[in-house]
Amino acid sequence: MEFNQSEIAQQLIDTGKYMLANQLAWGTSGNLSARVDGEHMLITASGTEMGNLQMDDFSLCNFVEGTWQGSRKPSKEVPMHTAIYQTREDANVVLHSSPFYTTLIASSQEPIVSELFIETMYFLEDVAYVDYYHPGTSELGDAVKEQAEIAHVIILRNHGVILFDDSFADASMRLETLEMACRMIVTAKSADIPLTKIPDNVVRDFLEGARYKPRKRVKRK
Repeated sequence: MEFNQSEIAQQLIDTGKYMLANQLAWGTSGNLSARVDGEHMLITASGTEMGNLQMDDFSLCNFVEGTWQGSRKPSKEVPMHTAIYQTREDANVVLHSSPFYTTLIASSQEPIVSELFIETMYFLEDVAYVDYYHPGTSELGDAVKEQAEIAHVIILRNHGVILFDDSFADASMRLETLEMACRMIVTAKSADIPLTKIPDNVVRDFLEGARYKPRKRVKRK
């Protein structure tokens, strides 16, 4: 499958603006990419601001050969994005950011639970974690690659999150749902309000019955 590169760039620009406007990104923290074809991804360049992306703020990277082209050097987080595209043929969009509540949870041992409400059941069904590795390192890329096989959402300890989906809409919704859930968890603990989880049998019925929308590929529990 091959996509229109200019259309992809515009969608990345729009996504960056949306993330900044909804406190899902800040400053130059984070990076975005999208699949162009079976070997290439378009990724934000190094030092770009998520909410102020321009058409020349992207690099075209070959995630099979490890090469790139363009007027701007790609983000140093290429290893993480490459790892996901190499592992998951269903990954068309990858978002990496450090939203406040998500990063707070990523810097703690507090688990992210999915059995809270409709969107968390669906978008946070498969969450994985990797230990801290310095940004841009092959070690971080390898750790993400291992978890990408079993999870759409990968929490990066003391760093943030990287996640993927097959569309811009679902990738953005997955990120927004994650930040909402983390905010709920932190707020509930601060107010000493116990969260009541949806029973496992109800969650299974919800997911297997496609009561929200068709379930995406996950590691079956």
